[in-house]
Amino acid sequence: MEKIYNKIIDVEKLGKLCSGLKGKGKKVVQCHGVFDLLHPGHIYHFKAAKKKGDVLIVTVTPDEYVNKGPGRPIFNHRLRAESIAAIECVDYVAVNKWPTAVEAIKLLRPDVYAKGRDYLRKEEDITGKIYEEEEAVKSIGGMIHFTDEATFSSSNLINMHFNVFPDETREFLTKFRKKHSAESVIGYFKKLKDMKILVIGDAIIDEYHYCAGMGKSQKNNIIAAKYLYKEAFNGGSLAVASHIANFCDNVELVTVLGGSNSYEDFIKSTINKDIKLKVFHRENVPTTVKQRFLDPSFLGKMLEICHLDDNMIPQTLEAKIDKYLKEKAASYDLVIVADFGHGLMTEKLIKTVCREAKFLAVNAQTNSANNGFNLVIKYPRADYICIDEPELRLAVHDKYSNLEDAISRLVKTVDCPNIIITRGHRGSMGYSKKSGFTSVPVFSKEIVDTVGAGDAFLSLTAPLLSRGTPFEVVNFVGNAVGALAVLIVGNRSFIEPVPLHKYITTLLK
Repeated sequence: MEKIYNKIIDVEKLGKLCSGLKGKGKKVVQCHGVFDLLHPGHIYHFKAAKKKGDVLIVTVTPDEYVNKGPGRPIFNHRLRAESIAAIECVDYVAVNKWPTAVEAIKLLRPDVYAKGRDYLRKEEDITGKIYEEEEAVKSIGGMIHFTDEATFSSSNLINMHFNVFPDETREFLTKFRKKHSAESVIGYFKKLKDMKILVIGDAIIDEYHYCAGMGKSQKNNIIAAKYLYKEAFNGGSLAVASHIANFCDNVELVTVLGGSNSYEDFIKSTINKDIKLKVFHRENVPTTVKQRFLDPSFLGKMLEICHLDDNMIPQTLEAKIDKYLKEKAASYDLVIVADFGHGLMTEKLIKTVCREAKFLAVNAQTNSANNGFNLVIKYPRADYICIDEPELRLAVHDKYSNLEDAISRLVKTVDCPNIIITRGHRGSMGYSKKSGFTSVPVFSKEIVDTVGAGDAFLSLTAPLLSRGTPFEVVNFVGNAVGALAVLIVGNRSFIEPVPLHKYITTLLK
């Protein structure tokens, strides 16, 4: 074991060591990857790489940068490094300090950078990082070499032989893989790039105020907490537009901000610069702010305070927005309504979007401010409805029926051919007029924060569905998005193509 541990070196120390080896005329070869489950394909790759030089070094992606979705990596980077160090042909191993190999290549300056033959067709690399790695190798005077050994898939082996999914999920994925490959699912996203999408809905600022509990007050019957710090995020329709803008080039957001305490400067400085922001102002009210007080250790929420005026917007403001929607809505491929019930979506505006939108996707959310009063049935038609199960049951006044019956009742009330009901840890159930009911189980029960997960689900399923993606694929993607979204604190960041595509690939290997 001592010999193994001696092979594992800090990456910066390894840089100095490589410099010394090259000074002695030794030819250094570098391999890089996650190597989550070490298998024969990796060993063949290392042996073939070693033949291209005198010294073989392997850099390992650290745990925090393994973007393969919940539950990955299976083994932490220390165990992965030790496993690689146990292979005789490997001379040194280092855990990388950066998200990609580029920085490590520039630090270690290998003579040869070795990749497996599955990277030979660079255009098929989901991340596109192979181009950056090749450029980095050329910049230090090295060469890239593709080994031609038998390849295996760590993700496939993990999915097949490790108990990473519940039985229901494993059975679903086995059936789904027979009909759809990762490449075909990812291919549907390519159709979204040039879409014109209009998002309309309530703007919300989510504030997370982190506090440390101090115990019960000695003089009063209250719990005392020490204030630590806060974070602010773009929520509501701002979050919906931000998710979409990572996949589509032409996104416009129509929303209303308060005339007082508007947060407009914060929004404009933090929102995706590619989003066209059309802001209307409502005088004498604040922009909606939801303050959540949390324990930072486990993100346990203690209290929520809302700063809002959820009365319907004044008729003069309604007329301005209605005029704008009548001029603009029909020119967009997709209109998404993110209705949080905070006064923007009046009966008049609902009629306009229902009439003008080519493809209309709707979420009418139930929350503590509007419980029971913001129901999706106020929309007479939609092409796609995405709500959660409690929102569905409130809308159809049905607490106990099976879910299919409850969805069927909604179909009779709202003219809508596509409906997906999100169910938290139970996945989702969808109904399509073309294909009937489809149920998708949850892919991961690993949860950091559920805030904003439903918005992420809606944001990416709506464009896919509007571009003709098969309904069962849309439902599958929604659950993959949800599994990634619940790992994000609030809306600290938004779903991006590469991590999502890598997760889809991981699920379907």
